[in-house]
Amino acid sequence: MTDTTASRTTEVHHRRKRFDVGGVLLTILTILCAAIWFFPIYWSVMTTFKAEDEAVRPGFAPLPEAFNLESYAYIIQHSSMPIWYVNSTITSVAVTVIVVFVAACAGYAISQLRFPGRNLLWYIVLASFMVPVSALIVNHFVIIAGVRLLNTHAGIILPMLISPVTVIVYKQFFDGVPRDFREAAVVDGANEFQLLFRIFLPMNWGITTALAIITFIGAWNSFLWPFLAVQNERMMTVTVGITAVQDAFGVYYARLLAGAVLASLPVALAYLLFQKRVTQAITLSAGIKG
Repeated sequence: MTDTTASRTTEVHHRRKRFDVGGVLLTILTILCAAIWFFPIYWSVMTTFKAEDEAVRPGFAPLPEAFNLESYAYIIQHSSMPIWYVNSTITSVAVTVIVVFVAACAGYAISQLRFPGRNLLWYIVLASFMVPVSALIVNHFVIIAGVRLLNTHAGIILPMLISPVTVIVYKQFFDGVPRDFREAAVVDGANEFQLLFRIFLPMNWGITTALAIITFIGAWNSFLWPFLAVQNERMMTVTVGITAVQDAFGVYYARLLAGAVLASLPVALAYLLFQKRVTQAITLSAGIKG
């Protein structure tokens, strides 16, 4: 009996040892992959602190000889970066607020209300989710040009409001709310808007926050449609404006990378501050797509 127990203990010890070795190898591989991924970001940021002649100098220099902010100062003083920031903020906030509000209302209606064409509407939402947005770019351009909204905030915002995945996520979570809450509120005289904003949404504030953050990041990073819809430099967003910086400055790597860093800074800060919610939203989207 004692020999059997000792042999089992030895076997468990060997298994744990093999598991620990595998865990160490996996950790090393993860760190290596993270380093490979992070190196271009590190190199870009360090280059922004170099002088232009140092940035193009042959050889490997992980740190600048002397840290300076000349590239950032040049970008801010000789481009419309502050205006591009304002434009990106206006469009991103507007897209986020409208998408979340409309998606919550649509998801609630499809989930909780019974009306003619409800199933057809749900199938249309699902079908639109399968169509890539890039396939609609030409149609968007023709329509926005036809109503004379090119080079306007509205022209940038309207086509970016197509977000069926947000409706799908809301609908799924509203389906999970017990019917007893709704019936009790209806007995107390609550209307549909009160049901949505006082019962259903407060139960899903985490989902709303996650969807709002991921929608804001997507709107801020959007390039193709704002690039096509805006030709006036004063109406450009940050992602489009840094391409104008490249055309104006020529090959000045420190300045170009400084513009890229400034363009991505709000998104990076949003991710660092709300990474749990961002991860949750990405998981939800991946679950829907799966």
